[in-house]
Amino acid sequence: MVKHLQITVHTDGGSRGNPGPSAVGVVIKYDKKIKEYAKCIGKKTNNEAEYGALIYALEKTKKLISKVKAKQADIVCYSDSELMVKQLNHLYKLKNETIKGLFIEIWNLSLDFKSAKFYHIKREYNKQADKLLNQALDQERSKSSF
Repeated sequence: MVKHLQITVHTDGGSRGNPGPSAVGVVIKYDKKIKEYAKCIGKKTNNEAEYGALIYALEKTKKLISKVKAKQADIVCYSDSELMVKQLNHLYKLKNETIKGLFIEIWNLSLDFKSAKFYHIKREYNKQADKLLNQALDQERSKSSF
């Protein structure tokens, strides 16, 4: 029997310029483990980067724990993007076609878990994910300046 998992995820996506160079930061907590990830995702809008961060987090989490364990896991996702969270919780309509596609991708990924919940938090409670994405952007910028 697979043991029940409670997973907590903090995500942040950001763009320097809108659109501009973008990155994501993700903190995943499960089984007393903490995993941190960041990567640049190319030229995106800030909203696309926020969605990209959550997609990246859901994909990484499923790989970390396996598909079988994911089906038994409750995942709670925290983001400082009020717009994204309200869209994911069906409080705001989706108008942008690109965001609609990203929304569907998140919806499909969330079906791989027993349950998925999305909560908005203030930026000060999402500092580590923000730090990770900014480190990725800073590293990318320093590579291109040589």
